[in-house]
Amino acid sequence: MLPPDHHHPPSYHSFISPTTFSPNRLHTNGTTTTTSNPRPIKNRLNTSSFLHNPRIAFTLIPCAAFLLDLGGTPVVAALTLGLMIAYILDSLNFKPGSFFAFKWVQIEYPTVVVTLERILFSCLPFIGSVVFSWAIVSAVGMMNASYYYMVFNCVFYWLYSVPRVSSFKVRRQVSYHGGEVPDDSLILGQFESCLHTLNLLFFPLMFHVVSHSAILFSSASAVCDLFLLFFVPFLFLLYASTRGALWWVTKSEDQLRSIRVVNGAVALVVVVVCLEVRVVFHSFARYIQVPWPLNYLLVTVTMLGGAAGAGAYEMGMIADASSSLAFTGLAVFVSAAGAVVVGFPVLFIPLPAVAGFYLARFFTKKNLSSYFAFVVLGSLMVTWFVVHNFWDLNIWMAGMSLKSFCKLIVADVILAMAVPGLALLPQKLHYLTEVGLIGHALLLCHIENRFYTYSGIYYYSFDDEVMYPSYMVVLTTFVGLALVRRLSVDHRIGPKAIWVLTCLYSSKLVMLFMTSKTALWASAILLLAVSPPLLLYKDRSRAASKMKPWQGYSHAAVIALSVWFCRETIFEALQWWNGRSPSGGLLLGFCILLTGLACVPIVALHFSHVMSAKRSLVLVIATGILFIAMQPPVPSSWTYHSELIKAARQSSDDISIYGFITSKPTWPSWLLMSAILLSLAAVTSIIPIKYIVELRLLFSIAMGIALGVYISAEYFLQATVLHILIVTTMVCTSVFCVFTHLPSASSTKVLPWVFALLVALFPVTYLLEGQVRVKTILAESGVGDLGEEDSKLTALLAVEGARTSLLGLYAAIFMLIALEIKFELASLMREKFNEKGSGIRHSQSGQSSNSSSTFPPKMRFMQQRRVSTVPAFTIKRMAAEGAWMPAVGNVATIMCFAICLILNVNLTGGSNRAIFFLAPILLLLNQDSDFVAGFGDKQRYFPVTIVISGYLILTSLYSIWEEIWQGNVGWGMQVGGPNWIFAVKNLALMILTLPSHILFNQFVWSYKKRNDSMPLLTIPLNLPPGIISDVVKVRILGLLGIIYSLIQYLVSRQQYMSGLKYI
Repeated sequence: MLPPDHHHPPSYHSFISPTTFSPNRLHTNGTTTTTSNPRPIKNRLNTSSFLHNPRIAFTLIPCAAFLLDLGGTPVVAALTLGLMIAYILDSLNFKPGSFFAFKWVQIEYPTVVVTLERILFSCLPFIGSVVFSWAIVSAVGMMNASYYYMVFNCVFYWLYSVPRVSSFKVRRQVSYHGGEVPDDSLILGQFESCLHTLNLLFFPLMFHVVSHSAILFSSASAVCDLFLLFFVPFLFLLYASTRGALWWVTKSEDQLRSIRVVNGAVALVVVVVCLEVRVVFHSFARYIQVPWPLNYLLVTVTMLGGAAGAGAYEMGMIADASSSLAFTGLAVFVSAAGAVVVGFPVLFIPLPAVAGFYLARFFTKKNLSSYFAFVVLGSLMVTWFVVHNFWDLNIWMAGMSLKSFCKLIVADVILAMAVPGLALLPQKLHYLTEVGLIGHALLLCHIENRFYTYSGIYYYSFDDEVMYPSYMVVLTTFVGLALVRRLSVDHRIGPKAIWVLTCLYSSKLVMLFMTSKTALWASAILLLAVSPPLLLYKDRSRAASKMKPWQGYSHAAVIALSVWFCRETIFEALQWWNGRSPSGGLLLGFCILLTGLACVPIVALHFSHVMSAKRSLVLVIATGILFIAMQPPVPSSWTYHSELIKAARQSSDDISIYGFITSKPTWPSWLLMSAILLSLAAVTSIIPIKYIVELRLLFSIAMGIALGVYISAEYFLQATVLHILIVTTMVCTSVFCVFTHLPSASSTKVLPWVFALLVALFPVTYLLEGQVRVKTILAESGVGDLGEEDSKLTALLAVEGARTSLLGLYAAIFMLIALEIKFELASLMREKFNEKGSGIRHSQSGQSSNSSSTFPPKMRFMQQRRVSTVPAFTIKRMAAEGAWMPAVGNVATIMCFAICLILNVNLTGGSNRAIFFLAPILLLLNQDSDFVAGFGDKQRYFPVTIVISGYLILTSLYSIWEEIWQGNVGWGMQVGGPNWIFAVKNLALMILTLPSHILFNQFVWSYKKRNDSMPLLTIPLNLPPGIISDVVKVRILGLLGIIYSLIQYLVSRQQYMSGLKYI
């Protein structure tokens, strides 16, 4: 077994030891147990959940985002189609074909999920590295694409290729260093591990050879690129072998150790030499103060000696007195050589030598005072280097002198050197570590903000090289977050420091998108306000981790103030996204929405039991969304006016680009927003309309007035006389819907009259609209009843447009009423069924025991209270007073369907496809003894099918008649025959389609099984109409007849098979 690593113990248990694994052997506490009869495969699989979701999401979510952004229409179409197919299969309860029934697949087919897990871990390293590299190259160019590919290959190799135990196999109760895990418990096998290793070592190199074939050997740097692209991943592979990455090569720890030492030494020499040529002498030659050839010799000694010492320590080779002495001597020599290279005064060469001695002593003896001595001496050398090379330069960068930058950089480096020592202090002094880390993060944010966001410092030479590139911002951000994560796992810093550091490092990413000098600090303040519920109250097992109400209010207030402070950053983000200055409503909406979303963790994690908090949060978020969607006019003070926003609003770019745009009055949007917010407040019970009838009436009237005024002002602004009728219509609709859903004692008697008034208002408003609009337009144009033809035509077109809008409005109203009644009737029938079932259960249980003895007093009180608060519209009262509901619902459904047919004729000229979308409206018909006798739930599809068939038959007859008698005199030449041949031909073809339609509609009405051959025999009758008819609607009838016959046969066959199963 591999002994525990003294210097780097495993931080989590998912790493597997690279020693011998045997499926039939288990080592525990030094003993060996041999099993001769392995258990069946299902017994060796468990039904636990998938344990690697974060790892998979880290790869797949960015890949999906990159593909959606870079892949274009084909990727979006494929993703949409896949989601639609999966949703349809899941909605049809076809679990084997659905991707959402993972738990079902895991229970039914456990080996399948193991295979899927293996496929994920096998494929994602290849896919993730390619897609991530593609995204980076598309953003920054192809120059260093091979190195990006190499880095991502290493990352995904570490995530997926280091051996891990499967989530769905029974785990052996062995520790990491105390026992062996069988090979078949690992996710990946030897073949996949070998492929991943080959991909890590050779694919970046091959990619570089193909993409840079013309300049492979053009210079020493180009040759060094080839060596680096192979040996850097090779060194990474050797390091990963300490975590079991080479378990598939050998199981002997001695062999693995020799592989690491020998191959690591060779690879280290090659990498160091190549880095000297490619990096050191290429970019930092100006700081090397030693002449040739000593410069190459000393730089090689410094880099190779330092790398060799670090590698030996990392491999655990510094274990005795002799190796410690050699390590100390190497550190002293390397430090002195490095000081000579940078030109350190010969008189003070002992200082870096002593610093190297103390650093080596810290690593070998774990002496903390030695490390702080190294920090002091190292700080002196860093200060000397900065002063010697930069202090005398009279350069101003980003609004400040170079000397000021030197001070900041020296302070930041000293803090970075001191933090590791502070982290090793006793627990009571860890606040020093937190202060040092926060100070270092603040200095780093300030320096990067200065270098990156001030445009005057970007270019310092004629090569157009960026002085502080964006990848450095990303690199320092993720290194800082990784450091915070590591220190938090080791309990070196507290939760408050984690909170502050996470917010500071994360806020640096904002600089990549916005160039404002205050964007970083505004983002940091906003993150500090939003993140406390997530980072400061993490331990849910303790009551102290939950917020108190005053803390919740305080955090919400701080979030609101932080959003106000970030108003300019939000404005710049919206301006960057839209390409122009956002409106006041849009800015205010985003501020409200951001405030609401930032409060979600507070409510979800700490006040999930408080319904008022949830309702208020929903209302705030809905308000923000409504402001964003409708962008109502708001005063400038509401949008947190500032100098930046004022300057952007006064720019003349919009006028010069877009010209003068006539603005449409937007004040009616306030009315629609008010109506929607009132509805949300009522639904969430913030307004208790469910229990107070008078408040319910006021609510419905206010809703109707708001919607009526909005519709009148938005769509019928010129027809002033009609405003009263439209407002009355909307008030009647609102009252009817509200009191149908929440009835009162007398509403069942009044609502039929309200509906009758609504129906009567429809023709009055429709006819009055035409008369009023014609007179108004003609009066405004200055002509009388016998005026010019152009003015009359304009007036008629305006009238038709307004009437079409009215038809659409009333169609929506009747649809809403029909839906409401259908919903209420279904709820009442469900309640009746539940009462009948509970009555049977109560009668059965009453024979054995008293109901009061089996019903707890508290629950009985709650039941009585609930019954007393529910409106008094019960099943019996519905039978006595609410019998009008089915008839009213049917009238509303039929009127909605009729209006939609009229709109189809007006808007599309009578589209053939429209009937297939309009006929499902008739599914809202109800069982009604007055109008539709014998109609029940069993016949609910009959109106749809009979209307489709009847509509197509009637429109086919009309098309034949119109073709013959109304204006198309050249048809004879087109179809090759006289009028009567055309008519007889198409009529005969249409008649051939009737048997299929008649049989299918009879079947849909009764669902009685007939001879299975009858539907199939009618299929040939529909082939001639579908092929040779001259009328499109007859062709549709033929195709529909074939579909009807097949459906009838399949459903009948299914009924027959179900009957056999039942028997």
